[in-house]
Amino acid sequence: MNRLHSFSAVAMALQRGVTGLSMPFFFVMILSSLFDFVDVGWTFVLAPIGFVAGVGYGLAYYYRFTYAITDDTFDVTSGVFSQRSREIPYGRIQNVDVARGVLQRVLGLAVVSIETAGGGETEATLRFVSEAEANRLQRDIRRRTAAVKQRRREADSAEAGAGTATDTGTDSDPSPGSSPARADDTTAAASEPGQTPSADRTREETQYADSRRKQLFALEPRELLLYSLSSFRPAAGAGLLFLFAVASDPILDYLIAVAQPFGGPAALESGSVGSYGILTLVSMINAIAVTYVLNAGYTFIAYYDFQLGRADEDFVYERGLFQRYSGSVPADKIQAVTITDNPLQRLLGYAGLWVETAGYGPESSGGSQSAVPLADTSRIRRFAENLTGVEPPQFRRPPTLARRRYLVRYAIVAAVIVAIAFGLAQVSALERWYVAAIVFAAVPPAAHLKYVHLGYFVGEDHLVIRTGFWKRRTTVIPYYRIQTVSTRRSIFQRRLGLASVAVDTASSRTFSWGTPTIYDIDLEDARRVHDRSRENLQVALRDRARDDLGLSVDFT
Repeated sequence: MNRLHSFSAVAMALQRGVTGLSMPFFFVMILSSLFDFVDVGWTFVLAPIGFVAGVGYGLAYYYRFTYAITDDTFDVTSGVFSQRSREIPYGRIQNVDVARGVLQRVLGLAVVSIETAGGGETEATLRFVSEAEANRLQRDIRRRTAAVKQRRREADSAEAGAGTATDTGTDSDPSPGSSPARADDTTAAASEPGQTPSADRTREETQYADSRRKQLFALEPRELLLYSLSSFRPAAGAGLLFLFAVASDPILDYLIAVAQPFGGPAALESGSVGSYGILTLVSMINAIAVTYVLNAGYTFIAYYDFQLGRADEDFVYERGLFQRYSGSVPADKIQAVTITDNPLQRLLGYAGLWVETAGYGPESSGGSQSAVPLADTSRIRRFAENLTGVEPPQFRRPPTLARRRYLVRYAIVAAVIVAIAFGLAQVSALERWYVAAIVFAAVPPAAHLKYVHLGYFVGEDHLVIRTGFWKRRTTVIPYYRIQTVSTRRSIFQRRLGLASVAVDTASSRTFSWGTPTIYDIDLEDARRVHDRSRENLQVALRDRARDDLGLSVDFT
């Protein structure tokens, strides 16, 4: 069994010590307000005791935390008062993510996170190990995972091949499976207690792994700049809220000073309804500008020097300026491939490529991972076609009846906005509330743009679904990845003879990445898509069991 880096003992001791130091302050303050006999001076006695207890707990946790690579599982043992032992089978491991911050890179340390398929969070985290140890763990676990997949493929081939597979299965057992196993056993010998890989040996293994790695894509500086300026990430909004929380008074003073030349209030306490309206407008403009700058900076830092490569049957990636990330995406865990773009990116002729995996994704709470952040649209389409083997889709749109439905829907939203403006005019000095009716001018183009960006294609081996205007997603789903196909009809759809077809895979979904859905098509078309998807699913499963079809890792 191996222990974490000795720096982890210091980090854990300080972290727990600070927690133990702060707890007496918190509890004594609360109890002193409830009971008279509790003296605030107790804090100065209990705080040092809490600090010492926290440091002791952190050191105990460090010495009780061990990990090891075994033949079949990656084992982690942790806990001070109650010990927890976890055995993670290699067949369930989806990604071994290595993260290195600025300080960690200076100290030669890294954080290793092991993620499994079907999980909503990281299965195990090693905080901290040396950079060489992190690379060794990532390499060895990936190799053993590949060996498990190879053995499964051989077993499936043996079952499918019946009589002829008997000799093949017997001969293939020691061949593809044993070669990685021998290599793993060699490296695993260094995983025994008290043993560490030599520097020469680690260097040779790293050079060997690098020689087997093939670069597929690298984000060029121009593409990185375009991606930073043309994309939006929710973290930018969180950054704006953080800035306002820590510096609300200076920010308010600045906004009042900027709004005054345009008729804003001289002070926040005094002003008319009109001046407050000007202040609100100026605040919104500044908020949008600051959010845009934060978003561009965050994206630039996160995707700096993005590289995507291939190592055996996995996609491997590296990215980040200050916090450097590296990890892998197993090709056989990919459930769907999605091309994304927004109006600005479409205008410039660019798009991005995302892959959705079964389980935890390193970039979100769902299983979505950016394979190519931004590239020329024709190149992205070629990537998707080579990766999945999908034929160029010929999209079908919903009937024009769907566009009328969107027109009515957006007209109702516009009417609600006008009603709100009218209500505010009745209880305040707001005049010319009817100006809000200008939103009705946006209803026809909004309904049309939503309609023209919908489409679907039922291919021989894939189902392709396109939705969205502001964030258009074109999702390619292999039939063998489909888990459920459901036809949905709301009250309004039933009146119009329309239906929506939802196609679910094993990939974890978030609020922003919903289930791929073909919206508002004729009921008969929805039933045909439903039935054909189910039939093609069964055919694809039989073909895949016989021929071991899958995604290509040489997609460039």
